[in-house]
Formats: sequence, structure tokens, C-alpha cells
Amino acid sequence: MTRSELDILLLPEVRQAIEQNLGRDPLSVALDKSVPYAREVATQLKYLERARHKLPTLYEARCIIPGRAFEQSSSEESAAAKHIGGESLLELTCGLGIDALALSKRFKRVVTLERDEVLADVVRENMRRMGVGNVEVVTTSAEEYIASCNDHFDWIYADPDRRSAEGRRVVRLEECSPNIMELLPGLQSVSPRLAVKLSPLFDVEEALRIFGRCLVEAVSLGGECKELMVYADGREPALAAEALGRGRVEVVRSQVVKCNPPEEPRFEEYKYLIIPDVAVQKARLVATMLEGKADVWGDNSFALASEPPQGVVGRVEKIISIEPFDAKSLKRRLKGVGVDVIMRDFPMGADELRRRCSMKSGSECRIAVGRLGKKCYTFFLG
Repeated sequence: MTRSELDILLLPEVRQAIEQNLGRDPLSVALDKSVPYAREVATQLKYLERARHKLPTLYEARCIIPGRAFEQSSSEESAAAKHIGGESLLELTCGLGIDALALSKRFKRVVTLERDEVLADVVRENMRRMGVGNVEVVTTSAEEYIASCNDHFDWIYADPDRRSAEGRRVVRLEECSPNIMELLPGLQSVSPRLAVKLSPLFDVEEALRIFGRCLVEAVSLGGECKELMVYADGREPALAAEALGRGRVEVVRSQVVKCNPPEEPRFEEYKYLIIPDVAVQKARLVATMLEGKADVWGDNSFALASEPPQGVVGRVEKIISIEPFDAKSLKRRLKGVGVDVIMRDFPMGADELRRRCSMKSGSECRIAVGRLGKKCYTFFLG
């Protein structure tokens, strides 16, 4: 967002136009000559509608939403799941301010850094509209602030930008901005506790190796792994999986259970199929969660049980029958049928499976396909 665009969006007649046109198709608004600054109004209407569920507090306050910052922001639900609190917080990476908004409810004072002057002013305006008075937005980079900081904070929080200067997605911490690895000595002089949001592709063991005495937590929302959080506060190394709204698994690293699959599946005994949540898979806690409850072949596989297990973060499905996977047999049985397919550790995608077996997408029949050991199986579900 440019300075001139922000100035336009702050005009009283533009704010009124946005309010009056909520719910209208943005394209029709952009072409409506009776709407002042129709292009800017239409763009805000588009992002406000998209923010209705992802960022409901910003939507209700009719906040200003720059497009790029919106695309890169966490949802309010994800931001609220951070497990930190205290007197003071330094956030190195403000962005649209969604994490700062959530953390303002857990800290008396939040200082958040944003080097883009326009975006910093957008966040200041939005905090005012939302009635948030304990967030200070400082227009500077993390490197400059840490180099001259004489203050002390209970926690430091960072969500590094995971795009290179060329726009390429990156995962390694050294390639992110700010470079947390380079900043670590300075950060430790400012606070004894550091929380870092990493890419959901980042390896949990690598995070433990880098940060040492910390909690590494995989976070999922709606069946999708959204982020890997590191809480480096000197605790005994631990792993956790948080499926927002569905449950949580946490264990110290020394008590993580390794997968020990049976030599042969006991198909005649299995009545239930367990589909662990992706956060549990990412944190490699499937065997830990299901210890003594089910047979587990790996963190990326299904698990099987004779009794419905309790305390599962994921889904438990009743099995009607189990068969070795055979595409020709499935085609004879399910050709033209609408099939809901669940997959784990399988060598093809759902669309390819439906095409090969002449199945349609639907809910007339429910199956799961996946690998157990060296063989693939089909599970017909109730």
C-alpha cells in the first residue's frame, strides 16, 4: 500500500463509502461512478469480506487491510493460540499486527517493529479503531532495534518473513528476514525467552537441535498444519501438537514413544481406523498418543484398533471391511459411485485414484487407502 492510498482510505467520505457498500460485489463498486475513489473502496471491500472469518476483529472495526499484508498474516484464531504472557513483549515482525493484537491481551505492554513506514501507520490506525492502547508500533528493523536496545522484555516473539528478495519461498532460518540465527546473541541480552513461528515445513528435530531447551509445537487448523512454534524458555526439551478446537498432545522429548509396528497386521481384530490430525503427524507424536491403544505403522500412516480409543486428536472411523488394494477390484465395485476418499502414505492422489477406478467424488461410499508396512490396503468405512 502506498502513502497516497492510505491517505485516501483515511478520508471521511471514503470510510462512509466503504460502510455503505459492504456486501456489494467489489467489481461493480469499482465501476460505480457515484462512489468516491471507487477503486480504493472496492479493494478494501474485497479484503474486508475475506477478513470476515479470518480476521473478524479487524472486520468489525472496519480496519484498513493492505492486500499483501493480509495474504501473509495469520488468522486471529491461530494468533490467539500462542502460549506466552507476562508484563512486556517485543515483537520483531509486526506485519498487519494480528499477533500483536492477540498478544496485547496477554501482556501489559507490547512493542512491535515494522520497517515499512506506511504499514506501520496502518497498524497504528487499526489499533486505534479496535481500541487497543497497549501496543506501540516502532518504525524500524529488528536489526537496528536490537543493536541499540537498552530495554528488557519478558518475551521476544518473531514470525520471520519466509520469502526471499526475489519472492521465492524459503524454509531455512538463515534465509528468512530477520535472520534469527544472526540475531540470537543480541536477543538473549534483551530477553531470556524467545518464541519463533516457523514454516510448517520446518523439521521438528531440527528446531530442537537449534533452540535446545524449548518446546516445539505443531499447530493445525481445519486439518491443515499452519505453523511450527518454538518456545525457547529454558524448559526441558518437549514436543507438542495443537489441533485448534480439537485437542492437544504434549510430552517431554525423553518420553516420546517410537513407532514399533507389528510384524503382521491383525486384520480380523481391527474394528476402528484412526486418522491422526496433521499436527500430531508433524510433531511425530502418533505413536506417543496411541501407545497401548492402537497398532501404529508410522507418523504418516493410519493406525488400527480393536476398540475405539479415547483421547485421540484426530478422527476415529468404524471399519466395515479391509482388503489389499487392487485398482481393478475397486473399479468393478465402485465404478460410477460417488466416493469420499481418505489417504495416508499412498502412491497416488485422490483424483488419480478416482480416474483409474472410474469413481466419482461424492459421499455414497467412504473408503480409506494407505500403506501398512510394504503393502497398501483399502478400508471400507461405516
